[in-house]
Amino acid sequence: MRIGDNTAMRSNQTGVDHYENFPVASWLCPVRLRAPIRAIYYFARAADDVADEGDDRADQRLAKLAQLQDDLQRVAAGEKATTPYAAVVEPLRPYLAAGLPKGLLEDLLSAFMQDVTYTAQNQRYQNWPDLLDYCQRSANPIGRLLLHLYDVNKPPALIASDAVCSALQLINFWQDLSQDIPRGRFYIPVSVLAQHGLPPQTQLDRVPPDIGKAVVRTLVDHARTLMQAGIPVVKAVKGRGGWELAVVIEGGLQVLRKIDRRGFDAAHKRVKLNALDGVEVVCRALILKCLSWFR
Repeated sequence: MRIGDNTAMRSNQTGVDHYENFPVASWLCPVRLRAPIRAIYYFARAADDVADEGDDRADQRLAKLAQLQDDLQRVAAGEKATTPYAAVVEPLRPYLAAGLPKGLLEDLLSAFMQDVTYTAQNQRYQNWPDLLDYCQRSANPIGRLLLHLYDVNKPPALIASDAVCSALQLINFWQDLSQDIPRGRFYIPVSVLAQHGLPPQTQLDRVPPDIGKAVVRTLVDHARTLMQAGIPVVKAVKGRGGWELAVVIEGGLQVLRKIDRRGFDAAHKRVKLNALDGVEVVCRALILKCLSWFR
């Protein structure tokens, strides 16, 4: 997930620099969880890079994702990884042996494979449930894996986590519109385009500015509502982990605020958070976390 704020991370397995809008195993995270969180992050990051980066054809990307899936199954079964992606999967071995849910990692691969196929075939998501089904596999597993590490498993917390992760995924999409559209990656539901009188194959950067901005406003409002529905997860995770979640949530909301402040012109210019935004995010996260004690 690339939802950019002020935290740059490099995946040493993939050799690709990435700009993340949430802290990955930051100092707020308990020391004992930093290694498994990094292992999960690098697996997800590497798989996403296979689906997104470089000049491979769709069939080559799918073949590489299948290799990742094969190694994941081998390592989960206690066997040796054998593909070029062994270094990505092997760090997960002790955590899979300790009960880390393999199915959630497989869900990520399923979503990335779908991404490759949709892009190659110029497919569009028809409506919100269609897009959120993708988010359920592309983003929600990350939150559930983290809750597993924090030993949080009550249904309300899982549901709230899903809302946050889906919102973060959507925010990533709306933040990256100006980059994704030229690459043939389309995530705006057809139903939203129709709501604004636009046909299914519309490229938002080519419509009259007022209409394009109105579409982005609809997308931003939906993501904000979804994120706010997930705020209770901040209270469910105790200690420093809850503080980190507050920062993650406010980082996502800050991207939406910045799109709003720039007149919803996300189809032509990408929003990135800067140091001043970081200060605002931290202040808002402090308020959010403190308010969670009284909910």
